[in-house]
Amino acid sequence: MQDDVQVSAEDIAAGEALCHRRWAFVKGVVALEHLPAADRPEIAFAGRSNVGKSSLINAVLHQNGLARTSNTPGRTQELNVFAPAAGEVAPETYLFDLPGYGYAKAPKTKVDAWTALVKDYLRGRPTLKRVFVLIDSRHGIKPVDREIMEMLDVAAVSYQAVLTKSDKIKPTHLEALLDETTKALAMHPAAYPAVLAVSSLKKEGLSALRGTMAQVLEL
Repeated sequence: MQDDVQVSAEDIAAGEALCHRRWAFVKGVVALEHLPAADRPEIAFAGRSNVGKSSLINAVLHQNGLARTSNTPGRTQELNVFAPAAGEVAPETYLFDLPGYGYAKAPKTKVDAWTALVKDYLRGRPTLKRVFVLIDSRHGIKPVDREIMEMLDVAAVSYQAVLTKSDKIKPTHLEALLDETTKALAMHPAAYPAVLAVSSLKKEGLSALRGTMAQVLEL
């Protein structure tokens, strides 16, 4: 597991301090004009449906139930915005939980609408520092992941791959997948070269992710 790769002890300490603060849900956004003001650095989590995005956000921020989880793929249909809670002594920042892509139990018109919303957000948010693109370790990079990556390349938005559910595959398979994913990302100009592997269930790799968040947000 690449727990501390390219992340300093200072970054990890800053990330732990940030994520141990109490976070709160700010709003769910269904239209671009409802986005909060772009007045602070922010990060976003994106991934195909059922990749474990909400579970990872809850685990990283030490708050079960903060991001809604569901066994039904495609449940998250808004841009959900989180921030350190009022009264917390913490840097001003936003964390965006983007709708899962690739599958949804919703009418096609609604799926198309929130897909367009996500793309508009990713292309036009000047304070967005990095998108963490979550990839299921059991399946690797799928065509729908490549589509998002290519869109981020065109928009020149920095993104980093995070392999989720790393506990579901053998360590040797995980190492091979890390190498394979790193090589694949070398072809994408906006991709950050380091690939993280995490398990929300086993709490593995989370310190490196928190440290990376602090590094990106320049805390």
